[in-house]
Amino acid sequence: MDTPIRRPAEQATNVRDLRASDADRERVVSVLGEALADGRLTLEEHSERTTRAYQARTLGELTGLTGDLSPEEAQPILVDDRPVSAFFGRMRREGRWVVPVKLPLLALFGTVELDLREAVLQRRHIVLDSLIVGGRVRIVVPEGVQVNVTGRTILSTREVRTRPAPEGPTIEVGGTFVFGSIKARAPKQRLRTRLRKRLSWREGE
Repeated sequence: MDTPIRRPAEQATNVRDLRASDADRERVVSVLGEALADGRLTLEEHSERTTRAYQARTLGELTGLTGDLSPEEAQPILVDDRPVSAFFGRMRREGRWVVPVKLPLLALFGTVELDLREAVLQRRHIVLDSLIVGGRVRIVVPEGVQVNVTGRTILSTREVRTRPAPEGPTIEVGGTFVFGSIKARAPKQRLRTRLRKRLSWREGE
């Protein structure tokens, strides 16, 4: 019998090494402009950092340009693969942030809120490795993203109201929920969008 060839497991790119987009660069340049206007940067510092922003190839290079100008929650791009934890409180991630391949969630009688509408998914299959005790997880995903709850639930509730696409990305919520809850939803559609879809459906009859 032939011995199967074992290929090395595919390694995920470090979140800081992901390629930056033009929109990411413009976000950073906008923050630098605000810092110049209110005196937090000199004209020389602004010119130097702006040049570096437009030359940046990775997200990690961009985040280093604004780290001393705003608190973490106000950064134009958040590159952080540490666990998201909420102890008797609330922790929220939103805006432009990188979601690693596997993101640990921990909620002890607290609430973790993840807004993925502007987020960068490191892979098309993301795993939220959760340990929830008496806590809640709230997820907002864009249209086309599927959410699967595969974790073990003990006296917990789950509610998923998304609009996935056949070949869209998948968010897998694994781990353990004890006396907790998980809710995932897509944003409400605008009235114009709902009417357009309804008209298209009728025209196809």
